Amino acid sequence: MPRFLLPFCLGSFLCGCVGVPENLPPAPSVPPEPAAYRVQVGDVLGVRLYLAPELNEDVTVRSDGRIGTTLAQSVPAAGRLPEEIAADLKRIYAAELKTPELTVEVKTPSPARVFVAGEVVLPGEYDSAGAPLTLLQAIAKAGGLRPTGDPGHVFIIRHGPADKAIILGVAYRDAIAGKTPAADVTLAPFDVVYVPKSGVSQLYIWFNQHFQQFVPVNWGFSYNVNPYVNNTK
Repeated sequence: MPRFLLPFCLGSFLCGCVGVPENLPPAPSVPPEPAAYRVQVGDVLGVRLYLAPELNEDVTVRSDGRIGTTLAQSVPAAGRLPEEIAADLKRIYAAELKTPELTVEVKTPSPARVFVAGEVVLPGEYDSAGAPLTLLQAIAKAGGLRPTGDPGHVFIIRHGPADKAIILGVAYRDAIAGKTPAADVTLAPFDVVYVPKSGVSQLYIWFNQHFQQFVPVNWGFSYNVNPYVNNTK
């Protein structure tokens, strides 16, 4: 490749290589009110019988999504409404009790879980025992951004209506600078916070793979590719 074309090619690659969603709708500072609560793995449920209180018990939703009680060994629970679980238990208890009037309540919900992925130090699943996590709290739990992370294009993938994912933009720079408190949005359960690679870091990888390992950097132009500098546009 002629030397005079290299800066143009690198610039074109930088403009097109990031590959992150643009012009995203902003994430609301507080997530919308969830629909009726559906039981999750790890929830503690209270089974209460009005006419047979000796059979009252608290049960935990197992990893297989089921619960077991004194009279029902395996009942599907995860992903269902408490009323649906109660209806199943009534049918099972009817074999032993004449009037198995009972309710199922969520006594202790499992911690709200969110996921942090991409260019963070410790990507993975994180939860909170109390209030839901905010954007900054989730990224802090993940160890913060790597030097290769792009703070200007952080986004959230959220579970939307009809089981469709929606992608929401966030102003991470404003949140971490503290100048816009509302930018530190509260996350909804099962949100995925994604930190993409910065254009600079992707440019460095491409440059190293295709040029730097074969030819000297100082070969006619002064463009400096630094793998440890964030994209600050």
